[in-house]
Amino acid sequence: MEQQRANTSLNEVSAPETQDVNLDCSLAGYDYSLPNELIAQNPVFPRDSSRLLVVNSPTTGIKTAPLHHIFRDLPDLLRANDLLVINDTKVIPARLYGHKSTGAEIEVLLLEERQYNCWLALVKPGKRFKLGAKIFFAPRRLEARTEQDCHPHPNRLTATVVETDTATGGRLLHFDVPEGKPLVEVLDQFGEIPLPPYITASTAADEQYQTVYAQKPGAIAAPTAGLHFTPELLSKLCDGGVNQGFITLHVGVGTFRPVEIEDVTNHQMHEEWISVPPATVEQIRATKAAGGRIIAVGTTVVRALEGAAQSGDLQAFCGKTDLFIHPGYQWRVIDGLITNFHLPRSSLLMLVSALIGRERLLNIYREAIASKYRFYSFGDAMLILPEGRGVIS
Repeated sequence: MEQQRANTSLNEVSAPETQDVNLDCSLAGYDYSLPNELIAQNPVFPRDSSRLLVVNSPTTGIKTAPLHHIFRDLPDLLRANDLLVINDTKVIPARLYGHKSTGAEIEVLLLEERQYNCWLALVKPGKRFKLGAKIFFAPRRLEARTEQDCHPHPNRLTATVVETDTATGGRLLHFDVPEGKPLVEVLDQFGEIPLPPYITASTAADEQYQTVYAQKPGAIAAPTAGLHFTPELLSKLCDGGVNQGFITLHVGVGTFRPVEIEDVTNHQMHEEWISVPPATVEQIRATKAAGGRIIAVGTTVVRALEGAAQSGDLQAFCGKTDLFIHPGYQWRVIDGLITNFHLPRSSLLMLVSALIGRERLLNIYREAIASKYRFYSFGDAMLILPEGRGVIS
């Protein structure tokens, strides 16, 4: 039955929406079925050999099917004077495994640093993890855990619960770091790169879950649209006159936190830290003045640029944004988008729907499923060209 739905013609008329239910605002309107075998467990090699579904017309997904390309075709699909805006965040080894003083095992996922060596984290199991409780971490290279792992040691890490966080259900942990170092400087010894929960059988190396241009540590998940780029592809794009600008958004719980309320317009995004530097703002203004287009590499870039333009005009910005983009949003900065395929009922699916329309997007996803595209973080990509934008009513 699922495959039968996946092969539905783009021209087939969908069931009419009832007058009292606006599916653009309803959580149920962002559901779709995906065969498990299409959830990518490993990236392709080389990175730019992934597939690329191209939306190049306002009728794509309504009257015409998307175009099928390979990601390395990107220089042929963009124009000289276009500007690719890229997220240079770097994923940190944010998942740690430790023990309580009782010996009970604890899993910690760091979310963001609130103060020096004081981090908001999800703790599992966490319901009974009270203020003052301690967690002890041994370096990953130690072969065996002993009773000493539950006591301070010069080469071990200790965390103390100092506060609870109702917004995330997490805990604020203060870390006692060996030699008084910043926690980020020792995470390679204690933590591991946290792959998403739907990746259950991966053999990927840590560097395969980083973009080739990752520079600024702070993310707990990769900006996955950027995983398809190689240094050679970036160089070829430059040679063709496609320029590159950078922003930073440290991917946090706001990106992957599920939407749980039926009226999606009432969903509250968790804040994420962004930096849109003055140099990038100037590049964007110069590009638009010269008739070029702004192509965002990933939904994180969209949130950063649009978040920095909430006053009406794009301004350099460094701080946090809780911007939630869904159908009806009035775009201020971006013209096109490179993005991966997103989970059902996710805020990311709603963001892309705001660019091309929910029904169109779900039709395009059906085409991708029928064509056996690979989904999610290690999966294939989609390019929405500026001429493919538009919401068909």
